[in-house]
Amino acid sequence: MSDAQQRIDDLVKNSEVVLFMKGNASFPMCGFSGRAIQILKACGVDPKQLRTVNVLEDQEVRQGIKEYSNWPTIPQLYVRGEFVGGSDIMMEMYQSGELQQVLGAPAQS
Repeated sequence: MSDAQQRIDDLVKNSEVVLFMKGNASFPMCGFSGRAIQILKACGVDPKQLRTVNVLEDQEVRQGIKEYSNWPTIPQLYVRGEFVGGSDIMMEMYQSGELQQVLGAPAQS
């Protein structure tokens, strides 16, 4: 596993919710990434629990995430280590109520 693949694997496995995107939650750098952030907000995802990775800052991660998931586009959402999909799939799942179920209520301590 390459260094970039190892970093991606660590991020995916050690984050409750992680979004590989262009830009960040405060300043998305493409429409699809912006839509993904809006969908997560609509689902009530706590911004403190959301980990975003700006693929524009690291070309190895930008390419590596596509290989990691075998998915050609960005953004990519992972929840509890599982690949969910890109913004189109997120929108479909949100509209059906499935995304809210996948995200679930965060565990209260």
